[in-house]
Amino acid sequence: MNRKIKSKVIGFRTVDGAGVNLVRVLGRDNVTEFDPILMLDSFDSTNPSDYVAGFPMHPHRGIETISYLYKGKMVHSDTLGNEDSISDGEVQWMNSGSGIEHEEKIPASERLLGVQLWLNLPAKDKMSKPSYNHIKRADIREIEFEGGMLRLLAGKYKDHMGYQGEYLPLDYYDVHLNGNSNIVIDTPYNDSVMIFTLLGDVCVGGEIIKEKTAVKLTEGNSLEIKSTDKPAQVLFIKSIRLNEPIAWAGSIVMNSNEELKEASYDLKNGTFIKEKIEFKS
Repeated sequence: MNRKIKSKVIGFRTVDGAGVNLVRVLGRDNVTEFDPILMLDSFDSTNPSDYVAGFPMHPHRGIETISYLYKGKMVHSDTLGNEDSISDGEVQWMNSGSGIEHEEKIPASERLLGVQLWLNLPAKDKMSKPSYNHIKRADIREIEFEGGMLRLLAGKYKDHMGYQGEYLPLDYYDVHLNGNSNIVIDTPYNDSVMIFTLLGDVCVGGEIIKEKTAVKLTEGNSLEIKSTDKPAQVLFIKSIRLNEPIAWAGSIVMNSNEELKEASYDLKNGTFIKEKIEFKS
């Protein structure tokens, strides 16, 4: 059974961090529908003043942040001593787990184009050991198919393996379609599947999806994505639903208000950082 469109979200322009202009596509209003994806922010600008202010030091607990820049650069540093940067076509994957504070600087570039996802952690892993990973261009397989190319950012595609997350399975593809082309992706029937049109319009189930739109798909064994007469670039994201309660305050996402109060207490009393982590290059 082919998957069809269940819901579409276009998002809204907002300012975050120290003054970064972005489009917040998914957030608090979409957590039930898009579970386990909590948030999706879209960046697309040729004007450095939109983003060079960056995101100053701030805390996270209970989530994984996954930043993909198809164009541009992002410099990461955190309270545990990690300093690193990603650039064109690379991924920054951070598990905040029991607690981390980090900042993201965004230097000027010809174009900033990409997204940041917040992936929820299962309740049993909310207080896991934090970790940071840089998925480099050399580690991202580019798989050609008739009508386009697929960049395997994480997970598995057919017999190809990419970076594997520690807690939730996540297949994350950057699919490039030529004009008047299509791709069919096999999916386990009950998995949670969404796409985001990074560039260009596509068609699913006979319905056009405009650029910069997040789409939740119905259950099904496969998904067919068709381009129009123009090329398109689509992010495909597949995981499993958690169906767990969500308590969300700022950049901290837990399962109960009591856990949020504990996080607030830790921040006030200097006990937020629970353990050191080892940097993985």
